[in-house]
Amino acid sequence: MEIEYIAIEREYASGGTEVATKLAERWGIGCYGAEIMELAAKELHISAAEAQQYEEKITNSFLYSVSAMSQMQTGNGEMLSMEGRLYVAERKVIRGLAHYGRAVFVGRCASETLKEQGNVLNVFIRASEEFRNRRAVSDYGIGEKDAEGVCRRFDKRRAKYYAFNTSKKWDDMSNYDMVLDSSRIGIDGCVRAIGALLE
Repeated sequence: MEIEYIAIEREYASGGTEVATKLAERWGIGCYGAEIMELAAKELHISAAEAQQYEEKITNSFLYSVSAMSQMQTGNGEMLSMEGRLYVAERKVIRGLAHYGRAVFVGRCASETLKEQGNVLNVFIRASEEFRNRRAVSDYGIGEKDAEGVCRRFDKRRAKYYAFNTSKKWDDMSNYDMVLDSSRIGIDGCVRAIGALLE
């Protein structure tokens, strides 16, 4: 199978976005992360800041998630909450960007949106707590005392978003084709591992 798209989910401060950026630069392909939300926000005529707030408010209710997915499949988008409408808009953006050719997608449940393509590599990037805390401080300017809590908070947010929109567990490794530990093989090691499959 020739890989057309790479969908990366990642623990906070594990370096997943950096891996995606380096992959895209090395292979000369598109790379989309925060841009997905920004474009979806434009479609809904809200600001990126508002879209971020809706993502953060996503419920952890499994039953609501099932209901939302049902509404999406029937095309009854008007019955969805703004959180649900945002996800539908993000799916539309991802599919639109995919038409431009080979690309790396970071977060936003891209693997679920592109699963019917059949040529998607689903990757999860994790790292040790120590590695992530260190990166949170050095790369994101978070205080040393706060780093661990911030990492956990963002991971929880990503897990809730993933569960809400896919009814799957974000940290269930069986959802992914490849799981990489950036604290063991490094950012560049992750890039090489994924790149080897692109070759």
